[in-house]
Amino acid sequence: MAFPTETVYGLGADAFNPVALANIFAVKKRPYFDPLIIHIAELSDLELISEGINENVLSLAGKFWPGPLTVVLPKKQAVPDIVTSGLSTVAVRMPAHPIALDLIRRSGTPIAAPSANRFGFLSPTLPLHVEKQLPEIDYLYDGGACMLGIESTIVEINDETFTILRQGAISEQEISKVLPLLKVNNKKKKKDNYRSPGLLKSHYSPGKPLFIIEKSDNLPANSGFISFRTPLNKTNAKRIEILTVKGDLNEAAVNLFAALHRLEESDVSRIYAEAVSEIGIGIAIMDRLRKASYQYSL
Repeated sequence: MAFPTETVYGLGADAFNPVALANIFAVKKRPYFDPLIIHIAELSDLELISEGINENVLSLAGKFWPGPLTVVLPKKQAVPDIVTSGLSTVAVRMPAHPIALDLIRRSGTPIAAPSANRFGFLSPTLPLHVEKQLPEIDYLYDGGACMLGIESTIVEINDETFTILRQGAISEQEISKVLPLLKVNNKKKKKDNYRSPGLLKSHYSPGKPLFIIEKSDNLPANSGFISFRTPLNKTNAKRIEILTVKGDLNEAAVNLFAALHRLEESDVSRIYAEAVSEIGIGIAIMDRLRKASYQYSL
């Protein structure tokens, strides 16, 4: 079943049912090395999933849950290996969307859910995005547009450090304020690409070539342009998507994937996206754009 969260639409199944979980991978054409996130509705549900609940985890949960923060923790044996891609850790979050929380509670079980799209393609922030990419799924709960439009921040904690595995709406600085005694570990290892969802270099891709640019005044005529705000200079682009009139990075994040979906479905042959300032959620926006454009920037 596809359902809305505050970040993007998820494709959910019982987190303890390996057959249902296998269907997620099959429908999405998702490789089995890419783990899923388990969604919970109550803090007590953590005890079903993880062995590593400590004061740092509880501090993060107290500050950011329900909300767009995923925490990677040591898993309990009861969690099927298909959820974690055989890893000893599991990714968990509590979504801040009333429909998602109600669905988890009514289901009587934590729900494992990646984004409700074909693997590697644009994330869904509207019901029609789900219908376009996954027409064969059993149910779609229409909750309208997602409030944030960018996937959750993923953080892994140990005794002395924390590591941001995926950028999202909650910044490194915000986490540091909650965990002031822990240092930030920015050293990425090759194996980190498989420790949580959304870490591959190429991801979130539209079906047309995408390029990140600094200037928009000399674009090909048959192109689409994603502008952070109203362009100061004229552009030759055939279609223009403005993410925010006010220059608000949060508003830009909400509108990013919907703009990419519209340009993907339009008659343009290429898409160009304006770089934004890497401040706050701007870091997550640029992370998504770099991964969406990675295969075309080689």
